Amino acid sequence: MQHANADSVLGNFANAKFTYAGIMSTFFRRDDKFFVNTDGPDGRLRDFEIKYTFGVAPLQQYLIEFPDGRFQALSIAWDARPKQQGGQRWFHLYPKERITHEDELHWTRPAQNWNFMCADCHSTNLRKNYDPTADRFKTEWSEISVGCEACHGPGSEHLTWAKGNRQSRSTAQDEGKGLNARLDERHGIVWASDPKTGNPARSIPRNSEREIEVCAQCHARRGQLDDSYAPGKPLLDHYRPAFLTSPLYHADGQQRDEVYIWGSFLQSKMSASGVTCSDCHNPHSGKLRAEGNALCASCHSAADTYDTPAHHHHKVGSAGAACVACHMPTTIYMSIDPRRDHSLRVPRPDLSVKFGTPNACNGCHSNRDARWAAGQVNNWNGRGPQGYQRYAAAFSAFNDGAWDAQVQLRAIAADPSQPAIARATALAQLDASLNQAALDALAAGLRDSHSLIRLAALQSLGGAPPEARVRLAVPLLADPLKAVRIEAVSLLAAVPGEQLNAEQRAAFASASAEYIASQQYNADRAEARVNLGTFYANRGDGAKAETEFKAAFRLDPQFIAAYVNLADLYRALGRDREGEDILREGLKLAPSSATLHHALGLTLVRLKRSDAALAELERATVLEPGNARFAYVYAVALHSTGNSAAAIARLEKTLAAHPNDRDVLEALASFYAGRGDNAQAKKYAAQLRALEQKLASGG
Repeated sequence: MQHANADSVLGNFANAKFTYAGIMSTFFRRDDKFFVNTDGPDGRLRDFEIKYTFGVAPLQQYLIEFPDGRFQALSIAWDARPKQQGGQRWFHLYPKERITHEDELHWTRPAQNWNFMCADCHSTNLRKNYDPTADRFKTEWSEISVGCEACHGPGSEHLTWAKGNRQSRSTAQDEGKGLNARLDERHGIVWASDPKTGNPARSIPRNSEREIEVCAQCHARRGQLDDSYAPGKPLLDHYRPAFLTSPLYHADGQQRDEVYIWGSFLQSKMSASGVTCSDCHNPHSGKLRAEGNALCASCHSAADTYDTPAHHHHKVGSAGAACVACHMPTTIYMSIDPRRDHSLRVPRPDLSVKFGTPNACNGCHSNRDARWAAGQVNNWNGRGPQGYQRYAAAFSAFNDGAWDAQVQLRAIAADPSQPAIARATALAQLDASLNQAALDALAAGLRDSHSLIRLAALQSLGGAPPEARVRLAVPLLADPLKAVRIEAVSLLAAVPGEQLNAEQRAAFASASAEYIASQQYNADRAEARVNLGTFYANRGDGAKAETEFKAAFRLDPQFIAAYVNLADLYRALGRDREGEDILREGLKLAPSSATLHHALGLTLVRLKRSDAALAELERATVLEPGNARFAYVYAVALHSTGNSAAAIARLEKTLAAHPNDRDVLEALASFYAGRGDNAQAKKYAAQLRALEQKLASGG
């Protein structure tokens, strides 16, 4: 990040023009300042001054300041690559879409807000300083870009150490050099290869995540809980990381959306073996420690084992002979920015055949299919490929709604040989309402020593019966890590105080304060205001809940959850007519929202306007035909109006697409029984029993 001036700006501002979505934008200079004439928040063309540049290669973005302290990242960026590589041009970051001022991805909208989306990782000692009362930012930083203190903490003590009397310093002080975080996990470490296998081993096991978590503060897909992180502090005291779920990752764990490396690296055998980021990267120069295959050979030193056609099956010196070509394939982000997958996996075209996941082989051999690639790998090895990551089947089953997905997820969660982030992902996708086996798996996860696993288990516990939620989640109110504590208190928000003893009530109060503070830190985001509103509603404070929900759709008028949650609050307060008004207000802005139509249909049912309710419930199924829940509710509504034939027809159509939906099976058995068709009722009841037996027994 740099101030926009003649030295930092790379783009063509010589009255250059660029057209996108019917809007012609013009880039120009005036009085030594840089401007763009483009569509603003109302869709009208205006001149906007470029205040900062953002990035250098392979692209550069531009930040525009608004009067309320917001900085917005323009979605038209400059391709900084050489012209012969297709660069030296303006381009839009969403070239295949049509993003207008009404779209949530427009450059003026919250999704492109620098203060929230970008600043924490691109400046040092960032303080967002959002004022929710005035709806303004006063964001500050110590250094405009990433400096030493971003990774090492405050430099004042280091300066004191440097200026101090060397004779008076202890050995420990000398080793730490006054730095807040000692990133020394690889000091004195050597990697030696087994002469038989060529596999390297660390001379001393790594027993800390300190360096990796310092990198993860920015190189992870995560939510931020506050801006008081300092290097060396636990990551989950300040951030809430994402798991390996779709659509962020492919079913086998390969990167899909922008996930920024950490979640990928935690899946790798190298991470499990003790590798740290700085084993490969020089954090001060920003460069690799060696070029090409020499980098991998610094640990995998048995050259005749790995860097040979017998291993990589490609011509020496060719693109396919590069270690990273097979083990770290790239995905293109922001249209022109290739980033390597850091899960360092064995190419698995056989998984591509089974689950549709990408593979490195076909990334190069795009003119051949995955079956061909899988055959080649089998021919080379005399068997199917073996990989460290072994959860593609379970995650794919979950994504596809397979009957045994929960069984497979429980197996992954219980397997200590799996990476912790994969076990956590499995737990995060468990359905706690299914059976005792699911609850047992979550209970084990809540006792796990790894914080990611405890956090994931809490996320799934919301579907458990109230008694189980209290019994299992209350101990986590005093967890060592804030992300876990506030997840627990959010889950327990509706629990009456008399169900807790004095010690538990104190832990609940402390975690509640942390939860509220974390959401207030993010009060510039509609989702945080909805979270707060939901928390207050569960605590029985309807007035505060209403205030937060209304604040959410003032911040982002198209944030659907704000309308739905406020309408649900009005339901609980017996104010369904106001709920109807709120939902209709949302539908004016988002007429194609199936969720809003569904919620309105339920509200109209309670208002005893059955014809209008049926129309809204049906509309939801039309807009989102793959949603089994919407179809089920619509069928129940049809049945309640006496139209059981139409209800059964709808359910049977839904069952064809979702053959393991328990609600649909139960409703079909009930509806057929009500019509006196015992044969059909018994058929569906038997299917339901068989499904539940398989789920309970593990298959």
